[in-house]
Amino acid sequence: MMAALAISVTACQDDDDDDDNANQNPAPSNPVSFQSHSTTGNYLKLDPAFSSVKIYPILSSEDQLSESPNFVYGSMADGAGLLKNNDGTFTLINNIEADYSIARITLDKTFKPVKGEYILNSTASASTAQCSGSMVTPEEHGFGPLYLSGGEWGGSSKGVFRTDPYMNASGASAASMIAGMGQWSTENAVVIGKDAYANKTVTFIGDDHSDNNEPSGQLGMYVSDKGSFANGKLYTLKVTSPGINYEVDMQEGVAYDMEFVEMTETDIALLDAEAKTKGAMGFSRLEDIDWRRGSADNNREIYFAVTGRSKAGLVGKGTKFGRIYKVELNDNDPTAAGKITCILDGDLVSGNAADFHSPDNILVTENYAYIQEDPNGYASEKASADHFARLYQYNLNTGVMKTVLECDQVAAEAAGVGTTSSTWEITGMIDISDIVGINESYILITQNHGWEDPGFTDPNANPDLTNRTEGSQLFVVQGLAR
Repeated sequence: MMAALAISVTACQDDDDDDDNANQNPAPSNPVSFQSHSTTGNYLKLDPAFSSVKIYPILSSEDQLSESPNFVYGSMADGAGLLKNNDGTFTLINNIEADYSIARITLDKTFKPVKGEYILNSTASASTAQCSGSMVTPEEHGFGPLYLSGGEWGGSSKGVFRTDPYMNASGASAASMIAGMGQWSTENAVVIGKDAYANKTVTFIGDDHSDNNEPSGQLGMYVSDKGSFANGKLYTLKVTSPGINYEVDMQEGVAYDMEFVEMTETDIALLDAEAKTKGAMGFSRLEDIDWRRGSADNNREIYFAVTGRSKAGLVGKGTKFGRIYKVELNDNDPTAAGKITCILDGDLVSGNAADFHSPDNILVTENYAYIQEDPNGYASEKASADHFARLYQYNLNTGVMKTVLECDQVAAEAAGVGTTSSTWEITGMIDISDIVGINESYILITQNHGWEDPGFTDPNANPDLTNRTEGSQLFVVQGLAR
């Protein structure tokens, strides 16, 4: 297979706001040219403050690719990672959540999708949803390339999958998992920057546990030998400040003491029981995780989204409309005392995140967090949450929060692309600026719930073509500050 040139996506942009669009155009020698390649329209509506941002739909479930016309971009596309190949083409690895699979999409030198195939299918995953994903590269992490994805709902493979992005597609029915990282309702596994610690590789794991009476999603951490996953130990986060028994006891903007406690179990039920016995903090569906780009100090700054849950048994315990947390790791030892802060609390109706309705995915650059929503269907409980899925920009330096865009499902319904009664999800956002050589460039994905067609599942991914047949869309977004 083609060798990869894995280019770091470490941010270099300054902390100006959304109107700083310098250096967006590629150098004359760069063949990358963003264009709309999909037959499906753009149903992302920009806020006027971001009117200079460009959105290019490049692939959808109804498109055919020139080199693989039978490939189907399947149901509920989710996490992704991008590599540049030695010949100037690009490889996108993309989870297809509801088809329990992982797709590999080849883009030509101009960044046009031309070929697709499946490198992990529902047999390999034991029909377990592949949710968020992350690419491990030598430049950012000191080893790789390899792709990590989380096994969350559906089947029995509730853990962390590791996939060679250049594996032969003939091996799609066999999976490799990292047993030491444990079994969770795994949303994602994210390796932080190699500069964070001199002698260790640190991986964070999001546990999307949806208990109705006690917040039970854990922030897992796996600490292993530098540049590998060998000889690792598993930990979970414990808040040590007095009086903090549940996540909602932590107030927005207040830093609390925390540490990581070692876990000895890896089975999903035993691990959950051990975490609770040892006083680990539970969250109401801990979703996506990312780390801040830039200096080594930045690399030790971890952000994660808690999507929330509306259940009577969780009142006074877990967030309803969602939260974003920041974890500041100890400078010398990731397991030692550090700080945790809820930086955005969606349950505060007059707060900075008053509009939140279930933040799910998060991308962190050097100066911004981009927060993506997956509304959980109870907008009637908070008027400001009564909207379609949004993408938010949060300035890490100033605390300014802005809405970038919202799914325009009214226009989509009029075009026959779904209905307004099934709310879409925004997901899979990654910074591709340094990989493609065009600053302020990103990939973004929508799960177009309600846009259904029997042809939206590829039998090479999942032979059960009646499983869940909702369309997905893949976009390039250009012009957002880093």
